[in-house]
Amino acid sequence: MNSRTPSFDELDRQIITALMGNARTSFAEIGAAIGLSATAVKRRVDRLRETGVITGFTATVKPAALGWRTEAYVEVYCEGAAPPRRLAEVVRNHPEIAAAMTVTGGADALLHVRARDVEHFEEVLERIRAEPFIRKTISVMVLSHLLPESPEAGAVHAAPQ
Repeated sequence: MNSRTPSFDELDRQIITALMGNARTSFAEIGAAIGLSATAVKRRVDRLRETGVITGFTATVKPAALGWRTEAYVEVYCEGAAPPRRLAEVVRNHPEIAAAMTVTGGADALLHVRARDVEHFEEVLERIRAEPFIRKTISVMVLSHLLPESPEAGAVHAAPQ
């Protein structure tokens, strides 16, 4: 992927919108909707993938079906200035962390954690807190998703055994 922002036009936007709505939509279906041939849509999708605009195709699955019945967001507070790459190393070691990002405000990072149950979540939290540079965490348990069709409401991998 090149470092500059790839350019794309309105047809590309329509293709991206269609694929975000349903990644299994055929190129022929997309083409019929936007006035292009299936071949032209495929060429554009290939270019969008090559330039890094489209980064992949995934299935969104109900987390509980995969064993993830508990979900929380965890604010992480570090001693001193923990570099983002060090935080990234830590979160990669925890398969229960669905997403992680550095943030502004009081916390240094925000983690989206999925667990089998509350006991599993507590064990994950203790593993995170065991990192020497983590000073404290604040957790917020998810009760329900107000936008159940959002990517955050789905899971991309099964709970560990």
